Amino acid sequence: MSTEQTLVIKSTSLDNTLEIANNLAKNLKGGEVIELVSDLGGGKTSFVKGLANGIGVKEKVHSPSFTISGEHQGDTLKIYHFDFYRLKELGIMAQELEEILEDKSSVVVIEWADIVEDILPADTLIIHIKVTSENRRNLEIHYNDKNKYLIPRQYLTS
Repeated sequence: MSTEQTLVIKSTSLDNTLEIANNLAKNLKGGEVIELVSDLGGGKTSFVKGLANGIGVKEKVHSPSFTISGEHQGDTLKIYHFDFYRLKELGIMAQELEEILEDKSSVVVIEWADIVEDILPADTLIIHIKVTSENRRNLEIHYNDKNKYLIPRQYLTS
């Protein structure tokens, strides 16, 4: 049985948040699912920009709030970035998402994942981004034995 653990990383600036995400991206192998939880404007898309940079994505990363999804090809991995904020139900997106979740050569990042919680794998890495001031964030990372390898060593105390 896998035990859930929580790690809080304090980010002091946007650049620091990008660096934390970039560091986490270095541990991605493909097949991971990351759920980002935050209020509007909390920094979810900024975190995805850091992940994308960390895997070598060259193009600019935008929030998929209106397009619902975006794909970003890195050096060896692809990021599928979903934002389900505007959806009340998945509809045809359910089948597409299930297929993408099976793709072990990509990473899936989901914002506003409430409507897909039941199809996400048990080893989904959940990151709560909590705004503490205009530029500061607490990144509360919920991980377990199966996805602990994603946490950069410099942030682990044991």
